[in-house]
Order: sequence, then C-alpha cells, then structure tokens
Amino acid sequence: MINKGKIIFLNGISSSGKTTMAKILQDRLSEPFYVLANDMFTADSVVPDKFTETSYMDATYQRVLKGMYYAVKGFSDAGINIIVDDVLLKEDGYDRLKQCLELLHDYPVLFIHVTCSDLGELRRREKERGDRDIGQGESQLEILTPQDSPYDITVDTFKESKEDCADRIIELIDEPEKWTAFKTLWSQRTK
Repeated sequence: MINKGKIIFLNGISSSGKTTMAKILQDRLSEPFYVLANDMFTADSVVPDKFTETSYMDATYQRVLKGMYYAVKGFSDAGINIIVDDVLLKEDGYDRLKQCLELLHDYPVLFIHVTCSDLGELRRREKERGDRDIGQGESQLEILTPQDSPYDITVDTFKESKEDCADRIIELIDEPEKWTAFKTLWSQRTK
C-alpha cells in the first residue's frame, strides 16, 4: 500500500510570496516535493490562444481549478509530495476552499497562510513582477478564504525573511499530528 504524499498548501493573495516560498521549500526539504500552482492551470501556455480572450475561460475557470484539486489528490494518492500554490477565493457564490475540503479533508495537508502585511511592499512586488495589476493582491484581501479560520501556520514574508518563514514550515514537516486545519475546517462545514 502506498502512503499518501504530503501536501503543503500555500494560500495567500497574489504577490504575498507563495511562489518564492515554494521554491525555497523545494530547495531545502530533504525529500522531493512537486509544485502545482493555480497559475499553471489557467496560464496562456495551457489554454489555446483562441480561447484566452473569450468567455470560454470564464465559463470553465471553476472547473479547471477543481481539476487542479483532483490533480493534487491524484499525486498524493500516488505517494508524491506536493506543494500547492493557490489563492483560495470566495466570491460570487464560488468557494474554492469548499472544493478543496471535499477532496482533501482526509489527506495529509499542512495548511499555510502566506501573507505580506505591508501594502506598500505588496504593490512594489506587483510592479516588480510586471505581470500583475497594481492592487490585485490588495483587492483579494476581502475575498481570500478563510479569513478567520484556522491555519496550521501563518508566515508573513514582510515581517520575516523568506528563509525564516521556510524554516518555520520545515519544522512542521515531520509532525503531521499538528496538521489539523483542514480537518477542523471540514468538521466546521459539516455541522
């Protein structure tokens, strides 16, 4: 029987530092972790050009992201460790966290809130990236879920170095009994 692969789930607004954190974790962890990011599933490189500027993406966006969560589940079922880089938003009746919980509540998920507590720094990062609208991250603050729900750990990439944030996450890797956020969130949703 194959053990399920570990899932490090990084949730945070755009430009909070999730992608950088994923790369640092990959470099520092003692076992391989593959990255699956929401950007990978909706990027122009995976959607034919003729559909990127049409309502096709609007109509299928939610299904594509649900497909990403099935991919995460499949990797874990195959015993492959995963780092998920995502922005769990709740808007217009669409709750991505609910989809994740339905699929992954019984899986070994370390749920991490990645934040950048300084809006000026967030805007600077957006400008430096060049592929984000300035203010995109800030606009996601109100619809990022869960706002006040439990995480296994929160790291602030403005207040701490990214390396220190990674060290705090790595400390929890070998303590799956402390990975309780998804189970707690699941029990709260099924009451």
